[in-house]
Amino acid sequence: MSAPPLIVIFGAMVRPDGAPSPALLRRIGGGLAAARAHPEAPVLCSGGAAVPGAPSEASIMGRVLAAQGVAPKRLILDEASRTTADNAAAAARQVAAGGHPRVVACSDAYHLPRIRLLLALHGVASEPWPCGERPPFGHGLGMTLREGLAIPHNLALAMARRGRRAS
Repeated sequence: MSAPPLIVIFGAMVRPDGAPSPALLRRIGGGLAAARAHPEAPVLCSGGAAVPGAPSEASIMGRVLAAQGVAPKRLILDEASRTTADNAAAAARQVAAGGHPRVVACSDAYHLPRIRLLLALHGVASEPWPCGERPPFGHGLGMTLREGLAIPHNLALAMARRGRRAS
């Protein structure tokens, strides 16, 4: 029997009071739907704490998913990642360690093209799993513009790293 995919929920902001932001709640909801669709797949909850001592994005995801019936043994917490690039690298390490054929990437639709690009740069196949809800128009538009700038930035960093490794 082949290994199941690895579900990866990409983090989003935690509010200063430790509550999940609407974006994080959307992504957790998408991850929960993916976990139900792939009941044998482990779930990588990815995202560190923005402030030392505050709850990590990953710990909040894990707590909510467990409360919704996802078995704790399925949950893998990546509390070290602070950026989408870090999240993708952690996912690639987990794919290699677990022999997973692909990542089921759970995030907002505006975020998924960059996530999939970063995973591809690590040689990881991915399947997009957009959150069911759309963010408010203004937020979604702003984040789409941000992602448009982040893609060439992340590509430039990846190419620079490859250039340094090759020399």
